[in-house]
Amino acid sequence: MPDGAHNGGGLGLPPSPPDRRPRASTDDRDWWPDRLDLTALSRPRGGPLGDDFDYAAAFSTIDLDELADDVDTVLTTSQDWWPADFGHYGPLILRMAWHCAGTYRAYDGRGGASASLQRFSPVGSWPDNRNLDKARRLLWPVKKKYGRRLSWADLMVFAGNRALETMGLRTLGYAGGRAEVLRPEPVYWGPERTWLGDDRHSGVRDLENPLAADQMGLIYVNPEGPNTVPDPVMSARDIRDTFARMSMDDEETVALIVGGHTFGKTHGAADPERHLGREPAAAPIEHQGLGWPGDHGSGRAGDTITSGLEGTWTPTPTTWDNSYLTALFGFEWDVALSPAGLWQWVPRGGAGAGTVPDAHDPDRRHAPTFLTTDLALRFDPVYEPIARRFLVHPDQLATAFARAWFKLTHLDLGPRRRHLGPLVPDETFLWQDPVPAPRHDPPGPQLLARLRRRLLEIPVPHLVSAAWASASTYRHSDRRGGSDGGRLRLEPQRGWPVNDPGTLHGVLRALEEIRGQDDAISAADLIVLGGCAAVERAARDAGVEIEVPFTPGRADAPQEWTDPVSFAALEPSADGFRNYRDRRARRPAEHLLVDRAALLTLSAAEMTVLVGGLRVLGVGDPELGPFTTRPGVLTNDFFTNLLDDSVVWEPDDGKGSLSATFTGRNRSSGQVRRRASRVDLVFGADPELRALAEVYAADDGQEIFVRDFVAAWARVMDLGRS
Repeated sequence: MPDGAHNGGGLGLPPSPPDRRPRASTDDRDWWPDRLDLTALSRPRGGPLGDDFDYAAAFSTIDLDELADDVDTVLTTSQDWWPADFGHYGPLILRMAWHCAGTYRAYDGRGGASASLQRFSPVGSWPDNRNLDKARRLLWPVKKKYGRRLSWADLMVFAGNRALETMGLRTLGYAGGRAEVLRPEPVYWGPERTWLGDDRHSGVRDLENPLAADQMGLIYVNPEGPNTVPDPVMSARDIRDTFARMSMDDEETVALIVGGHTFGKTHGAADPERHLGREPAAAPIEHQGLGWPGDHGSGRAGDTITSGLEGTWTPTPTTWDNSYLTALFGFEWDVALSPAGLWQWVPRGGAGAGTVPDAHDPDRRHAPTFLTTDLALRFDPVYEPIARRFLVHPDQLATAFARAWFKLTHLDLGPRRRHLGPLVPDETFLWQDPVPAPRHDPPGPQLLARLRRRLLEIPVPHLVSAAWASASTYRHSDRRGGSDGGRLRLEPQRGWPVNDPGTLHGVLRALEEIRGQDDAISAADLIVLGGCAAVERAARDAGVEIEVPFTPGRADAPQEWTDPVSFAALEPSADGFRNYRDRRARRPAEHLLVDRAALLTLSAAEMTVLVGGLRVLGVGDPELGPFTTRPGVLTNDFFTNLLDDSVVWEPDDGKGSLSATFTGRNRSSGQVRRRASRVDLVFGADPELRALAEVYAADDGQEIFVRDFVAAWARVMDLGRS
């Protein structure tokens, strides 16, 4: 795609130094940058759309044929203020949609088209998104016409589809359903503090989870090659890792790269570092949100600077055909420098001269120009035979690209029931995590009472642990996981170390024995019912009578409807709710706890009460704590003991305050009282979390604690339900 949509779209050299004028400080993190950031747990309410606005109903009123005509008019009507390459905005709009969807990453489900991140900082100001502010501005008349009936995210994906259709590809379909986003949620994009920084790799190009992009400010990988080294074989390794992290296999990867770079061109008329102004986030107010003004020539058309790479892949850059592969395998290639001094590739010995049109001057012709990431398809031993097969069978390429494009742009939309409109494909895809329709009628009161009695023959901590392991896989970012489907009983989830497989297998066997005697409830429902019954018993044992809500209706997914490779990305490397952390987790445990709580749509108060409750219920690492003398009883002991000032804490290793675990000793005698994790201690150290912990630790906090725990527990159990 234009400017290398699959590979970062160009170098994006560092911007000029920021304005150093003093400013007023209103954020604690300006003074203490390492403080825990709870912003992600504060979900905004209200706004111009209204809390009761039904986007699905509003979207259903749109005539998609009329919308297609409106978008097609934009695609084929060149604007003087930003002229269309080759007289068609298709490649630019395609790149916009691609980069909107291409932020998706499988490990935490964040990014993707639905998040609409390209409209906001920092993503909208990444070097890889240079000049896509113009693409969105070109579409504003369409967005203005449809207003709140059509979200920006739905419009951008729809426009990308129309771009492909008008250039000759038959797409697989389109689904709406991406509600409007008015502000971005905080996302961890990496440890670097400079554009194109690379502190995210360790070992031999081992990329930190949950990241997918190769460098800060890129969508995928560097088009020049790893850290600008023009080595196609090394580049292929990075491409494979990055695309796998967005749930694409090798064939899908080749199809996307080939299909995307069938269209458009790269833009590097001059050095971006010398000739481009500031990104949108730093642009002057009078520029009204548009960034990267260029002072090379006119700054537009033939003088456009985006990546710093310069050239066109094919003789037909606005037509779907097989010319990209014809060129890739038809020439021998030599490395060369773009006008901006960046590595790219040209046909050896002057071959191909005059075969590629100029984007704006009909009297000029050029040789094709490819990128290091393009040559990776020719020299990688896995990619090369796939690409050659597509060369011989262009129909297979068209099918593979259409399917991969639909997946790319809809992967984060979630289950098929959320896909809206008449263009939704009839096929249900494995990556949509399908769940069959429930085959059981809702259990009546007598059956539920009988099941609860049988379930309580299983230890309370085991029931709570199983229910939490099932439901807490949910992540709101891409609507994957959750208790529906009962996939805790399937691979790979039943074998995850965080789920304590040895204990879990015994619980699952016991649950199946109970269900086998009365097959009137799904295994998915029974897992959740067991947790609810255990919480109710634990509250009663603590002296509080309370009913724990249970909503039936879950169904059981079969193993063949569950892709172990895809689901492996949901395995947590850290779960602070269970005091679990493995060697893959690099960030501090308390920050990862907040991240997981945000994926569960929890508030800071809900996160706090759930941690405190799960600790006393015996969920998690038995080596840490105990914060209670009555495990399995829903007391507020975690908070009362954590805030006990007779205990002083010391790190367990030589890392000081960066230690993962700590030992608490009696202040007077020095006797060891308990051990704790960073997650435990943060509820006494962070002032906002301590304020919440103090409510629950107070002498009148027990009933409040149980009430709040039950409410938060019930909400987590139902996450992901339609």
